[in-house]
Amino acid sequence: MTVSGPGTPAPATVPGGGGSASSVEQLRKDGNELFKCGDYEGALAAYTQALDLGATPQDQAILHRNRAACHLKLEDYSKAETEASKAIDKDGGDVKALYRRSQALEKLGRLDQAVLDLQRCVSLEPKNKVFQEALRSIGGQIQEKVRYMSSTDAKVEQMFQILLDPQEKGTEKKQKASQNLVVLAREEAGAEKIFRNNGVQLLQRLLDTGEADLMLAALRTLVGICSEHQSRTVAALSVLGTRRVVSVLGVENQAVSLAACHLLQVMFDALKEGVRKGFRGKEGAIVVDPTRELKVLTSNLLELLTEAGASGQGRDNALSLLIKAVPRKSLKDPDNSLTLWVIDQGLKKILAVGGSVQEPPGELAVTANSRMSASILLSKLFDDLKCDAERENFHRLCENYIRSWFEDHGLAGKLRAIQTVSCLLQGPCDAGNRALELSGVMESVIALCASEREEEQLVAVEALIHAAGKAKRASFITANGVSLLKDLYKRSEKDSIRIRALVGLCKLGSAGGTDFSMKQFAEGSTLKLAKQCRKWLCNDQIDAGTRRWAVEGLAYLTFDADVKEEFVEDEAALKALFQLSQSEERSVLFAVASALVNCTNSYDYEEPDPKMVELAKYAKQHVPEQHPKDKPSFVRARVKKLLAAGVVSAMTCMVKTDSPVLTSSCRELLSRVFLALVEEAEDRGTVVAQGGGKALLPLALEGTDVGQTKAAQALAKLTITSNPEMTFPGERVYEVVRPLVSLLHLNCSGLQNFEALMALTNLAGISERLRQKILKEKAVPMIEGYMFEDHELIRRAATECMCNLAMSKEVQDLFEAEGNDRLKLLVLYSGEDDELLRRAAAGGLAMLTSMRPSLCSRIPQVTTHWLEILQALLLSPNQELQHRGAVVVLNMVEASQETAGTLMESEVLEILSVLAKGAEGPVSRAAAACLGKAVEYGLIKPNQDGE
Repeated sequence: MTVSGPGTPAPATVPGGGGSASSVEQLRKDGNELFKCGDYEGALAAYTQALDLGATPQDQAILHRNRAACHLKLEDYSKAETEASKAIDKDGGDVKALYRRSQALEKLGRLDQAVLDLQRCVSLEPKNKVFQEALRSIGGQIQEKVRYMSSTDAKVEQMFQILLDPQEKGTEKKQKASQNLVVLAREEAGAEKIFRNNGVQLLQRLLDTGEADLMLAALRTLVGICSEHQSRTVAALSVLGTRRVVSVLGVENQAVSLAACHLLQVMFDALKEGVRKGFRGKEGAIVVDPTRELKVLTSNLLELLTEAGASGQGRDNALSLLIKAVPRKSLKDPDNSLTLWVIDQGLKKILAVGGSVQEPPGELAVTANSRMSASILLSKLFDDLKCDAERENFHRLCENYIRSWFEDHGLAGKLRAIQTVSCLLQGPCDAGNRALELSGVMESVIALCASEREEEQLVAVEALIHAAGKAKRASFITANGVSLLKDLYKRSEKDSIRIRALVGLCKLGSAGGTDFSMKQFAEGSTLKLAKQCRKWLCNDQIDAGTRRWAVEGLAYLTFDADVKEEFVEDEAALKALFQLSQSEERSVLFAVASALVNCTNSYDYEEPDPKMVELAKYAKQHVPEQHPKDKPSFVRARVKKLLAAGVVSAMTCMVKTDSPVLTSSCRELLSRVFLALVEEAEDRGTVVAQGGGKALLPLALEGTDVGQTKAAQALAKLTITSNPEMTFPGERVYEVVRPLVSLLHLNCSGLQNFEALMALTNLAGISERLRQKILKEKAVPMIEGYMFEDHELIRRAATECMCNLAMSKEVQDLFEAEGNDRLKLLVLYSGEDDELLRRAAAGGLAMLTSMRPSLCSRIPQVTTHWLEILQALLLSPNQELQHRGAVVVLNMVEASQETAGTLMESEVLEILSVLAKGAEGPVSRAAAACLGKAVEYGLIKPNQDGE
């Protein structure tokens, strides 16, 4: 009996059934054919459609078990179990359904239930060897698990005894026990054992000791217990108390705070995604609605933000968790209720962090990165809103908070309000701009710039810098604040004030962007500002937090091509920039990335339409002008200088940063720079050598759509010109496939499609595992689509890719399936004028006919011109085409005597005779083998010389 596929005999029609029996049967047959061809999703759709027609109970059982087979192939084991159970409900003696459910249960880790199904299968069909072998295999797994579990019981108890023994304080034995506990918790069986042996209560006692080493061991063990397991997470929160877990986040010890942050992230993931990802198979029970636990956890994190005793590092970690956990992962998800709840309950708390200052210490302990993290969280929350009413509520809450501080708390309140406005301007700038328009705010900013107190000047100048981002307000500041900023820059004795005033001037000076014709200041002023920024950047005596502002200034000034040229010539400045990007001052990352984008001209730029330019001039409208030093030759020279200075190593370190400051926008900027760096083929080796390939992978998998596309294109360029196995060593090469396949979508440009196809061609030629990965990413239908593309380069690249993929059994099955024109297309392309296209198509044809002889007899059926095409290949002056043609003819001759007879009756015989007498080589050997086979069939006779 066969148990692997859905093929089953047609059931008898039951009178009084639901829909048309013939329609249901036809759809089932269609599904079976699609399943055989490897189109499991298509088969699934056919079976579902048949079920929707109201099939008979017997048909329903068959369709459900067939759907289970599809889900098994698609590795969706939860759904496979559900479908098989439905089939069993209809027919309790359905051995196929029982077997498929046992397979699904085994994959889900529920071995005890899988055994029960297999035992029923064996009882129904005692002689079936497949069932017997599966039962033996799963029995062995269960015995091994029991053996492991029984051995770990004593170990777990012993480890906790050592850890909780006060006499073992600080001993090596205690350290080893804590490490073993963490390792044990990483395994599912070990985590379950710890959990069932009162482990959470014992771990709570370790947390209560207050010793950093024991707290770390407890937190890391809890990570293993809660990872991807919703019910254990809820139970752990119930025992430990949500407030207790979150409070650990606020401790002064940085390692303990980070470990608590990791644990809370794991808990959030388990609560939010446990049901959606179907972890039911691992845990056996799920919490249907985790909303309450999520809100309690989120509420406690919000409380921590304004808790006086919490450390600055803990506050930053709480903000990071909220950034990751609260906003929707995809805007396609309609539910943003958690975001709305956080805005209503915690927006003021987030703004309180954003309005705090690091020096001098205020009510709340903050770090240099706290305000930027708060800005990012506010931006994420604002972007997650769906309608004007929700956004208006956000604006109202922000304005009420700022107004309350501005009007009711004297000068200190005004400073707090202005600092909060700065935070908003760095995040949801629409909210920040509206706050600036509140009565008296902008005037207070200008006035406080002239204050005698450093902290007041710092807050006001920073607000002025951020406010200058909008063109309308930049004009106002240029008119009212430039002289003030110049005075601060020239007269202030504090470097922290002078450098911020300088950045304000830089920002105003770059208001024209890349437009060469729009200059805010006199000729040469921007170069002087840039020189001063570079001077401060290179001054090691100034702290990193202050030097960051020099980078901010350069990020604005490098819109000017003269500044770019001087900057890339200054090796000391570039070295200082790269060192600062790798420092603890994370808020500098965006400014560094912006400066690099400007230097490499990797921002979006479209050549203006000459006709539109003339029309604009005629209408006396301003037309932007490109700087002469922004031409391609200058850009290429700058790229080479950056590569020589070590830009790739610095960017690789930036990508590794685990901080909220590495936002999607920042990732996009880095992707743009990487794409510019690999534009020239001769530079790609340098990029790979400095770790660029490794850095591009996370950029291509996470970030904005534009950023992911740019990074994927850079990956494609590297894969085309370098050996992929060296560029992406080990398992990393398999991660490249998904980004490359994403470039095949229709919304990507023709160049991106072409480069993706070229890169996939290289990958497909390496190994069967890589070809399987390409197939799993559903690239084949898209590649087939591009084989019909009008553009000859794209069409050729798609054909070459398909030629390499044809080495896979699944692709061969597609060509062998009835009712498609895949084989016809290859035959016709083998006769095209484009020599490279012919070579690719003929190569694919040679490979397919070698591996699937049944295709040989179908070649004469697909087109009446097949003989002419083969003759043209054999007569080609190109040796490669000749060889491919000879191999195809040899395969056809060996596959069928009838086909061989047709070939020998044509001019092919004469051509083969000439080729066989040619110089020794693969073509002559293939031709001689064809003639030898024809002699064997008795179609021709050898001449007297034995030739």
